Order: sequence, then C-alpha cells, then structure tokens
Amino acid sequence: MNTDISLAFIGGSGLYDMPGLTDKKELGVDTPFGEPSSTIMTGILSNQKVAFLARHGKGHTISPSEINYRANIYALKLLGVKRIISVSAVGSLQEEFAPGNIVIPDGLFDNTRKRISSFFDNGIVAHIGVADPFCLDLSKALAKSVKDTGATVHEGGDFITIEGPHFSTKAESNIFRQWGMSIIGMTTSPEAFLAREAEICYAVMGHVTDYDVWHISEIPVSVEIIIRTLIQNTTTAQDALRNLANNLPSNQNLNCNCSNTLADALITHADAMTNEAKKHLGLLIDKYL
Repeated sequence: MNTDISLAFIGGSGLYDMPGLTDKKELGVDTPFGEPSSTIMTGILSNQKVAFLARHGKGHTISPSEINYRANIYALKLLGVKRIISVSAVGSLQEEFAPGNIVIPDGLFDNTRKRISSFFDNGIVAHIGVADPFCLDLSKALAKSVKDTGATVHEGGDFITIEGPHFSTKAESNIFRQWGMSIIGMTTSPEAFLAREAEICYAVMGHVTDYDVWHISEIPVSVEIIIRTLIQNTTTAQDALRNLANNLPSNQNLNCNCSNTLADALITHADAMTNEAKKHLGLLIDKYL
C-alpha cells in the first residue's frame, strides 16, 4: 500500500477537525506488527495530501504503555509518509517554558521501561544513530510555522519521556530538573526512534500544559489542567499544521539524512537473514539488500 501521502500528524483525534481539510477519508491499515492505534484519517490540506493518526485511539482509550508504536509508524510508512509531526502535551521542567507556550525540542532522554523501541528484533540487527533524535530541518520548518501563528515558541530543549500513566513524584520531577531536562511527556519514546529506523523525518510540537509537580507556587499537573490548555491551544496547533503543509510542499526536499538512516546501520549479513525476517522487514530494508 502506498498512497503517496508525504506528511503525517500524530496526536489527538481533534486535530483533523480543522477548517481547510478536504476530501477526508478513513483508512484501515494492517501491519506485520499488528493494528495501529486507530484508523488513519487522510485528506487534502493546503493542496497537500496529509494523514492523521490518533495516538491514543479515538476517545483516548489506549494508555501510553499500551500504544502499539511500531504499528503506528509502520502504517504511516506503508502510506508513503516521509515526514511526521508529533503533537504532544508536555509538562514544563523549567520556569521559562510557561503553560500555553510551545516547545520544539532537539534532545531526547528515554526514561521508559516497558516499551519495544526497535523494529529490528526478528533476526536482523541494526544500530541507528540518534545523537540528534529529531529531524533538525523539519523542526526548523515546524518552528517557523508555529511562529507564524503568533504563539510563543521555544526552539530547542531536552525532552524526557517517562513510562506513565501516572504523573511524576516531586522527587522525580526535581531530579529531572537537576539533570537539565526541559519538558516531560509520556509518548515521544520510542516514537522518535522508530521513525528514524523507518527513515521518516520526525519533529515534535510540544504544547506546555503545566509545570509538572515541582513548581511550589503553581497547581500540580492534573488531567483537567492538561485538557483545558490543550483545548485553548487547538486552534494554534491546527493553524501551525496548515502553515507547515503550505510552506513545505510534498515535493520540497529537506537537507537532512533521515531518508537513508539504515544505509550504514544494518549489521546482520544478508546471507544470515532468513527469508521470513527479510519479508517481515522488507518495507524498511529491501532497498539495501
């Protein structure tokens, strides 16, 4: 399956209820890793084919630890996606990142414990480079698109992913601050790593909803606070995504190397790969065999 959809957005199901999105269709996609979190909504935005995937399922029924991250990324790869924007609610670990601001991070710390973070676990080994886990060129384009909405945007910052689904303790939050982390969330790992393995550019639009639990003069994070801030930021997110689709046409190349990540990463000899393993990962590796 390949519908030549170059740009995809992962986030809440409310993202695709936006003005200007036309020719909407829902696609069910099967993958070797199971079913993605939801059907994939496709449409035309700013004259570009785009796709939307509800990370937690429609109605938010899937916990962060239970998300089938591999199926989600693989399904988008099947559709031909070359760029993914993750729209995520994040907590702030630094005073300057205030609720209502948007952060485009450039660093990632994986503090999860239960998740499969690679496609390569079936007799084929690959070691990808993730020193810079987000596509720097796509992040730059995303930051401009957000700035054009008038929102307060912070470019750069280290994003720590925790397992969840509970929020941090005060002790944990303070330690993360001492480590120099900027924002905190529950889903960017392993999403970013899998996107890199799939040779898809990936960037995050982090919507700051709260000051986690470390800030003594602010109300601790709660679901109510997160939802309220996200609702307030929905228009900003939609406007930014529309700007990006308009500013970054599907035929415009980026200067990054995301599309050939696996060129020097596969370490298993071709003659040692079973036919089953090669078939399982063919979408990712066939061009290198």
